[in-house]
Amino acid sequence: MDFDFSFAFQPVVDAQAGGVLAYEALVRGLNGEGALQVLDRVSRKNMYRFDQACRVKAVKLAAELGMDSRLCINFMPNAVYKAETCIQTTLAAAKQYEFDTSRLIFEFTEVENLTDTDHLIGIIDAYEEMGFSIALDDYGAGYSRMNLLTDTTPQFLKLDMSLIRDVEKHPRKQAVIEGILLTNYRLGIGTIAEGIETEAEYQWCRSAGIRYFQGYLLARPGFETLPAPYIPDEQ
Repeated sequence: MDFDFSFAFQPVVDAQAGGVLAYEALVRGLNGEGALQVLDRVSRKNMYRFDQACRVKAVKLAAELGMDSRLCINFMPNAVYKAETCIQTTLAAAKQYEFDTSRLIFEFTEVENLTDTDHLIGIIDAYEEMGFSIALDDYGAGYSRMNLLTDTTPQFLKLDMSLIRDVEKHPRKQAVIEGILLTNYRLGIGTIAEGIETEAEYQWCRSAGIRYFQGYLLARPGFETLPAPYIPDEQ
C-alpha cells in the first residue's frame, strides 16, 4: 500500500457492570483525519493488505496503550479468502505484542453488500471455533440478511444509530427494537445500542433492557488513546 493510517478508540460501555466491555478500533489518518479519507484509498487491489494491516496495527496500538478490556476490530469479509489462513497474521501480532486473543471481537457491518453470504457464515463459524467473538454492526441499516441469525449466531449485535436516534419519541422504532431484543434474548446474543447521543436515548434503551452502549454521550473516539466513558445514572 502507498498510504499509512492509525486508529482512534471508542469504548463500548457495560452499563450493568459500570465499566468498559471493549474498545472499538476506528481507522484514522496519521494526523487523526476521518475514516473516509483512509477508506477512499482502499480498492479491490489492496483490500487484503489493508485488512491485514488493520488487524496488526489495532492489536499493536491496543497493547501499547495497555488496553485491558476487549478489542473490537472491523474486518472486510470480501478480503478474507480463507479464514484459517488469513487469521495467521493476526495471531502472530497478538503473540508478538502479548495481547490475549480471547479478548478479540471481530466486527463486520450489515451494510456491506457481500457477494457470497455463505462465505461470511463460513468465516464466522471458523472464527468462533478459534475462540474469537463476532459482532454484527449497523443492524437495521443495510442489506437484510436474516439468515445470519438463523444459520450462525454472533455474540453481539449492534443496533444502528438510525434506530436509536430520538427513539424515546418514536413508538415504531421502539416496537422494532423490542422485537430485535426478544430475538436476541432467545438466541443468546448481546445487544449493543450504538450512536447514543442523548440522555433520553440512553434511558429509553436502558429501560428496554439493553446492557451495552456506544456513542458520543458516553465518549467520543480518542485518537491513539483510550477515553474513559461517562455512564449516566440510572433513573
